[in-house]
Amino acid sequence: MRRYLILWFFVMAPLVLAAQQVTLDPYNYSVDKYLNISNCAVVSAHPLASKAGVLIMQQGGNAIDAAIATQLALAVVYPQAGNLGGGGFLVAHTKNGDNITLDYRETAPAAAHRDMYLDANGVAQTRKSLDGHLAAGVPGTVAGLFAAHKHARLPFAKLIAPAILMAEKGFVITAAEAAGLNRQRESFLRLNTQPTAFVKNEPWKKGDTLIQKELAHTLQLISAKGMKGFYEGETAQKVVAEMKRGNGIITLDDLKNYQAKVRQPLLFTFAGYNILTMPLPSSGGIGMQQMLNMVEQYPLQQWGFHSAKSVQVMIEAERRAYADRAVFLGDQDFVKVPVKKLTDKKYARERMLSFTPGTASVSQNIAAGNIMPESTETTHLSVVDQQGNAVSVTTTLNSSYGCRVVAAGFILNNEMDDFSVKPGSPNIYGLVGAEANAIAPRKRMLSCMTPTIVMKENKPVLITGTPGGSTIITSMFQTLLNDLVFKLDASSTVNAPKFHHQWLPDVVEVEKDFPDSTALALEKMGYKIVKSNPIGRVELIKIHANGKIEAVGDKRGDDSAAGF
Repeated sequence: MRRYLILWFFVMAPLVLAAQQVTLDPYNYSVDKYLNISNCAVVSAHPLASKAGVLIMQQGGNAIDAAIATQLALAVVYPQAGNLGGGGFLVAHTKNGDNITLDYRETAPAAAHRDMYLDANGVAQTRKSLDGHLAAGVPGTVAGLFAAHKHARLPFAKLIAPAILMAEKGFVITAAEAAGLNRQRESFLRLNTQPTAFVKNEPWKKGDTLIQKELAHTLQLISAKGMKGFYEGETAQKVVAEMKRGNGIITLDDLKNYQAKVRQPLLFTFAGYNILTMPLPSSGGIGMQQMLNMVEQYPLQQWGFHSAKSVQVMIEAERRAYADRAVFLGDQDFVKVPVKKLTDKKYARERMLSFTPGTASVSQNIAAGNIMPESTETTHLSVVDQQGNAVSVTTTLNSSYGCRVVAAGFILNNEMDDFSVKPGSPNIYGLVGAEANAIAPRKRMLSCMTPTIVMKENKPVLITGTPGGSTIITSMFQTLLNDLVFKLDASSTVNAPKFHHQWLPDVVEVEKDFPDSTALALEKMGYKIVKSNPIGRVELIKIHANGKIEAVGDKRGDDSAAGF
C-alpha cells in the first residue's frame, strides 16, 4: 500500500493539484453525460479515460497530448475496444488553421494472401477471419500515437503515466464491463495459449477491480523505449511467440516494418460548413460525403426531423453510398479508386434519379454507380483545448475484444475480417466487398471509421465520431444532419434514435425508440423495418461562437465527458 501511495504522489498528484476541477480516482468515479464549460473537454467511452485526457491539459498539454493520453487510458480501462493491439485514424484541426489526418490502420501480415480464408472448395471460412491468431492484422495504434506526438507538447512518459498506474494497480469496472468480460470468458479460455487478466474463477461483477500487470509492463517498455518498446524487443517477441503457438502469421519483420501514414485530409462543404474527415482507407469520409451530397437538394428541414419523407430520402442515400462502397473502395496504395467522381455533387444527383418518393427502392436493382476508370467494436474520442485545437480519433479492434487473443497483456484485433475475405461474401457486419478490398500483403483493410470535425470560418464548431462497425457512416451522416439541418440541441443530436441501411441486406434497422409512426409509414412504402440493438455511441463536442463548450457522452454506454 505504501508503495502505491508513493507512486500515486509522484505520478498523479501533480495532475490533481494543477486544477481542482478534475481528479482521477480509479476506484471511485462516475459517468458525466453532459457538460457545459468554457475551457477544454474530452468525451470518450470511459470516464477514467476522459478524465486522464483533461488532467493532461491541466498540466499544459494541448488537445493532441490529451488525445494520446486518452487513447492509452482506454487501452487499460476499455479493453473491448481501447487498444494497443488495433489501429485507428486521427483527424485534427490546429489553432493555426492546419488540418492533420493520420492513418494508423492495421495492415495484412506479409504472409497474408487473397484466398487465405477459403477452404478447398473456395468457400469462405469466416470464423477464421474473426476468431484467434490468424484473424489479427499488424497493430498500428502505438505507431499512430508516436506520429501524433510530433504535434504534442509534453513528454510521452507523462502522457502514458495514468495508463501505467491504472494497469498496474487496477481500476473498478462497471456493470457493462463485467457483463462483457463474462460473455467472452469461454472465448478467452479457448483462444489463448496462456492465462490472461480477463478471466478469473468466478464471474466478474460491477465494482470488481481489474488489474493488468503484464499490460503495465508493456506500457512501461513503451514509456522507456518509445516505439521500439512495442514493435521490437521483448514485446514484439512475445507477440510473435503467441502467434507461433496459435498458428498466426505476424512476424518480427511485420511489426518492425509497420508505419503510420500522414494522409491528405478529406475536406468538403455542406450547408455552409466545412467538413474535415478521414480519407481512404476509411470508407467513412467518402461515404458520408456522398450521402450529404445526395440529400442536399431536398428540403429536409422543412419536411422535419424523423418525418417519413426525410427518413426515406436519407435511407435511399445510404443505400446508394453503400452500393458504391462495395465495388469501388479499397486501399489507394494498392488499387485505383475514383474518389473525385464518387464525391462529385453532379454524380450524387445522378445517383438519386432512380429514387421515387413514397416507394422503397430494391437493393437488387440498385447497383454501384456507372463510373468510367480514372470496422462493433470500435471506440471514439473527441477533444478540444483552450487554444482551439480540436482532435477527433476513432480506434478499433474490429469486433468486441478483437480476436480475443492476448499477447504481452493486450488484446489483438481481428481486422482481417474487414477485407473482402471472398469478394461478394459478407463480413461480420454484413458488408459486401469486391476485388478493390481483397487481401494482399501489407495492404490496409477498408474501414468505416469516420472521425470528423465541422468548421465555420476555419474554426471548429463540432468534433465528433462514433464506433459501430458498418453503422458508423450512417450514424455520422445522421449526427451531422441532426445538428446542421434539423437544428437539434447537442444532447438530442447524440441521443436521438437512429436508423441504418447498408444496401445489403435490404432491410432498414431502427433503434427500439425510433418513432412507430415513421416506421409504419416506411413499411407502407415497401421498406422492411427491423428493430436493432443500439446503433453507435457518438462522442460530441459543440463549440459555440461565445466560446462556450457543450460535451456530450452517448446514452448508449458508459461514455462520459470531462472538462473545465
